[in-house]
Amino acid sequence: MKGQSPLRVLLFFLIFIPGIYLLYSYILTPDQYILLWGVITSLVIAILVAMAFNIADQWEKAVILRLGRYTGLRGPGPFFIIPLVERVAYWIDLRIITTTFKAEKTLTKDTVPVDVEAVLFWKVKDPQKAALEVENYQTAISWASQTALREVIGKSELAEMLEGREKLDAILQKIIDLRTEQWGINISSVEIRDVIIPQELQDAMSMQAQAERERQARVILGDSERQVAEKFEEAARTYQHNPVALHLRAMNMLYEGLKIKENTTMVIVPASVLDTMSFGATTGLTALAKSVEAERKKSAKEFGKEENPVQEEGGRSG
Repeated sequence: MKGQSPLRVLLFFLIFIPGIYLLYSYILTPDQYILLWGVITSLVIAILVAMAFNIADQWEKAVILRLGRYTGLRGPGPFFIIPLVERVAYWIDLRIITTTFKAEKTLTKDTVPVDVEAVLFWKVKDPQKAALEVENYQTAISWASQTALREVIGKSELAEMLEGREKLDAILQKIIDLRTEQWGINISSVEIRDVIIPQELQDAMSMQAQAERERQARVILGDSERQVAEKFEEAARTYQHNPVALHLRAMNMLYEGLKIKENTTMVIVPASVLDTMSFGATTGLTALAKSVEAERKKSAKEFGKEENPVQEEGGRSG
């Protein structure tokens, strides 16, 4: 409902007040009845002129009916109608209008209940059809959009709705445009804002996604180990006929292992590496030292046993 224009009120007073002034100025023998009828006449004329005057904004069209029949469109700007004969039935807004709509607890093709919210962008292309072909075109667009959304949800699977929203938007726009074209409405675009699924299904999908990520991590780790093994195999082929390179590599491994690092407590060097690096003499000396130490301990133990009987005999004699 369009509000009253301030120019209507101004026009009313510009006609009514001068009319009263003229009555008092040109009637020589003023009579109360004549003055009363003059005031009434001036008031009626001012009201009729004010009713005939209308202003349509730049984005509006006024639908005019004359005695109930469509006569045309007026606006934008000021225009006059015949009072009590013509009337403005509708003010049609020609700008792009946004309408939000949603479908609650609607089953998808794979029987998953979802709540979907969407936004519709539309505009009136033919004001005459919008005014005459449907009772309330805004309400009709809202219901048509909601039913079309339910229809699209019922024909789509949940994965398609979550991944292919652009495709669903295009399908939904086409369906709504076909339904509203007869009302003179043009659908600019449709955008699905949100798809809400049950909490239990969200938890299950989260677990599935986590398991999928773990599987991919294991596959990547296995592939990395395979690549490392292939590189080691290539390196082994390189060292097979090049003992000098193998010796240098062994020395480098030992150097890297002996470097002081944080939280380093033990260095394990394979015996084969020591043999490769000619550390056999060192290990031999170590083994010899260990055998000498063992013989010394054994001799000391036997010597201790020989002294014990002598001490026992002395004790008995005493």
